[in-house]
Amino acid sequence: MTAWHVVLLASIVCFGLKALGYLVPARLIERPTPARMVDLLTVALLAALISLQTFARGQELVLDARLPAVLVAAALFALRVPFIVVVIAAALVAAGIRALT
Repeated sequence: MTAWHVVLLASIVCFGLKALGYLVPARLIERPTPARMVDLLTVALLAALISLQTFARGQELVLDARLPAVLVAAALFALRVPFIVVVIAAALVAAGIRALT
């Protein structure tokens, strides 16, 4: 099986899942509990993706200058600081720590 076979198979599976989504009755999706679960699942998956991309290298956990930068960014987001300020502050923290080590 080549890489193109895998890509085509994954595309077919994704299209099939999307088509199955249209078959789900609207009354199941509009109820409060499933709607809340879907909202929370989206946030959880995004958080998992961000943490995996930030703190993993292959099969190992890497804690370097990115950890304090992410913590600073999270704190600034909690304070509702504008996004560009959050990005610049996190970059400065990471750059400062890397310069010191």
